[in-house]
Amino acid sequence: MDPDMELLSDEELEREAEGFKELGNAFYIKKDYAEAFNYYTKAIDMCPKNASYYGNRAATLMMLCRYREALEDSQQAVRLDNTFMKGHLREGKCHLSLGNAMAASRCFLKVLELEPENSQAQQELKNAESILEYERMAEIGFEKRDFRMVVFCMDRALESASACHRFKILKAECLALLGRYPEAQSVASDILRMDSTNADALYVRGLCLYYEDCIDKAVQFFVQALRMAPDHDKARLACRNAKALKAKKEEGNKAFKEGNFEAAYELYSEALTIDPNNIKTNAKLYCNRATVGSKLRKLEQAIEDCTKAIKLDETYIKAYLRRAQCYMDTELYEEAVRDYEKVYQTEKTKEHKHLLKNAQLELKKSKRKDYYKVLGVDKNATEDEIKKAYRKRALLHHPDRHSGASAELQKEEEKKFKEVGEAFSVLSDPKKKSRYDSGQDLEDDGMNMGDFDANNIFKAFFGGPGGFSFEASGPGNFFFQFG
Repeated sequence: MDPDMELLSDEELEREAEGFKELGNAFYIKKDYAEAFNYYTKAIDMCPKNASYYGNRAATLMMLCRYREALEDSQQAVRLDNTFMKGHLREGKCHLSLGNAMAASRCFLKVLELEPENSQAQQELKNAESILEYERMAEIGFEKRDFRMVVFCMDRALESASACHRFKILKAECLALLGRYPEAQSVASDILRMDSTNADALYVRGLCLYYEDCIDKAVQFFVQALRMAPDHDKARLACRNAKALKAKKEEGNKAFKEGNFEAAYELYSEALTIDPNNIKTNAKLYCNRATVGSKLRKLEQAIEDCTKAIKLDETYIKAYLRRAQCYMDTELYEEAVRDYEKVYQTEKTKEHKHLLKNAQLELKKSKRKDYYKVLGVDKNATEDEIKKAYRKRALLHHPDRHSGASAELQKEEEKKFKEVGEAFSVLSDPKKKSRYDSGQDLEDDGMNMGDFDANNIFKAFFGGPGGFSFEASGPGNFFFQFG
C-alpha cells in the first residue's frame, strides 16, 4: 500500500477503494478487462477484507481466461463471506472450466442452498454432471481402445471445461493413437505455449513423432517429459518402446542386407510384438517381413503381411507393390492388376505403368488355354521336350485307346486329345508360339484355332496313315504298334 494511504482513516480507505471498484466496473462494462483488473487490484490493496472486490476481480480474470487465478480470488471471496453467492458461483465455474466437476458441483449446491431457485446454478450443476458422465464414458472407451469415443467425450466435456489441460491431453493422446497426428500436435503445442514444462504435452508431442517413425526426435521429447516429471509412466514406457523398436528394426535390416533371411524374418517378427499402437512403423515392419518372406518363398505369408501393412496404412505404396509382385509370382493376376491399378492411380510413373501393363497381359494370357500345362511342360521347354510331351499325351488320350470306355469317358478323352493337338500345333510352330507367348490373339493373321484337325496332326506326327494301330491285350488294356 502507498505510504500516504496509511495516513487515511478506515472510512477514507473504504471510500477510495469504492472509487477504484467503480472505475473497475466501468472498464469491465467496456470489456477492457486488463484495466478493470488493475483497478480491482487497487481496491483490494485498499480493503483486502472485502469479499466483493475479490469476486469482481475473479470475474475479470475469468474473462481473461486466467481461471486458476480467478479460482484463488473466488475462494478468497467465500472465505471472507461464506454467504457470498456470486463468489460460490464463480468458484464453481472456475472449477468447471478447469475440469474439476466434483468440486464445481459442491459449489453449485452451495449456491442453491443460498438461493434454491438460482437458474444459473441449476444449469451449471447439470453441466458438471454431464462432464462427470463424459469422463466415465471416456475411461471405459480408453480401456476398450475405442479412441474415437474418447475424443468425442472430451470434445463434449471441453465445451464446459475449456481450460482443462487434462481433457485436452487425453484427447490429443487418442488423436495420436488414431493416427491423426497434426491435430494431436496442435493440441499439445497450444498447451506448451502456455506451459513449456507441461510433461503430458511433451509426452504427446513425442508420441506423435514416435508414431510418425521419427524415433530419435521422439526419444528427445520423452526424455524431456521425464525430466519434468520423473514418475511419468507413459513417457517412460514410450521411451523404452521407441528405443527397443529402433534397435530391433535395425537388427532385422542388417540381417537382410547380409542375406540372412531367416534371422531377418525372426527379428522383424519380434519387432512387431513391441508396440501394437505404432501403426506406421508396424506397417513398415510387415512390409519388410513380406520382402523377406518372398525371398524365402513364403508367398502366402508375404501376401498376408502386405495386407496387414496396407490395413495399417492405406497409402503405403511399397506394400501394394510388394503384394502385387507376390500375386504375380502365385499367378493371381486379377489381384495383381487391382494392386498395380491402385499404385498407378496414386503415382503415375512410367515404371508403374509398365508393371500394370505387364500384369494385365499376364491376366489376359491366363484366361486362355494354358498350352504348356496341357502338354505338361515348363514355359521354357525346348522343341524336343515339347515333341516328347505331345507324343506321350497324344497316345494317352487317343480316342481309339478308349473305344471300350463309357460314352462319357470317351467324350472327355476326345476333348483332351483335341486340346493336346491344339497345344502342339501352337507350341511346335515358332510363329504361333511367339504370338502365344507375347499374349497376342492367335486368330489374328488367319490363325483360326477352330479349323485344325487333331487326327491330322497326330497322323502327321506319327508318320501318316497306317503308321500305327492300337491293339487290345485284355479288358481295359491297350498297346500301340507301328506298321
